[in-house]
Amino acid sequence: MKTNRIPLALALFLTIWITPAYGASKEIIELQTQVVQLQQQMTAMMRSFDERMGIMKNLLEQNTDAANKVSTAVGELQTSINKQQQDRSGQVDQISGQIQALNDTMDELKVRLAKLSKQFEDMQAAQQSMAAQQSQAQQQAQAIAQAPPPDVLYNNALRDYNGGKNDLAIQGFNDYIKFYPNTDLSGNAYFYLAEIQFKAGEYQKAVVNYDLVLQNFPSGNKAAAAQLKKGFALLELGKEDEGTKELKHVIQRYPKTTEATQAREKLRKLGPATPKAHQ
Repeated sequence: MKTNRIPLALALFLTIWITPAYGASKEIIELQTQVVQLQQQMTAMMRSFDERMGIMKNLLEQNTDAANKVSTAVGELQTSINKQQQDRSGQVDQISGQIQALNDTMDELKVRLAKLSKQFEDMQAAQQSMAAQQSQAQQQAQAIAQAPPPDVLYNNALRDYNGGKNDLAIQGFNDYIKFYPNTDLSGNAYFYLAEIQFKAGEYQKAVVNYDLVLQNFPSGNKAAAAQLKKGFALLELGKEDEGTKELKHVIQRYPKTTEATQAREKLRKLGPATPKAHQ
């Protein structure tokens, strides 16, 4: 700004100095006046310009400061946001881990619950089975308490069998087996039931009852007869190999009995290879 002021002052000095030399004139005076006014206007403009520049400089500095503050605030905010995001990310990972752990625990609890449910069902089934067995035992005990004595019941059934009253005999022997299943006479009852079935031509049913005698009462007094008649029933069913095998067992196990003699006779009729009795 000082550089612009020097030419104006020099021009004013030259004008004042030259004017006496050449004589003042009205036009020169007016020109001088205009120059002075112009200088004053320029000075005022420069002052206004300087003031405005100062104001703009202040505004610029203020704006710069504000921009720096805003930038700093934005940076701090961004840092805070990044930190929050990291914290949230860590929290999310932690929560995800907790959720996974809860899911694992839930699966384990489901497995345990299934095992407990199975155990509970098994216990219920066992309890029901025990209750049924207890009820059956009680019913059987009550029935036995109301049933006739074993010798009376067996003798009545045997009398009906010998008298040809098969229906009454079957009922009597079945009642005896029902009320007294573990006595030696139960084997006899099975045997006579099989005999009734054998005479009626029900050979397969007879084989079943003969087997019950052999399996449950192997040392009973009807074991030899049951095995002999089982062999006869199998032969009647056309099972010759099985039938002859049973007859050979009779000869081997009970060689000196009447049943062994009958087995040899039957085998003799079937073929020449008949085992001899042990001496």
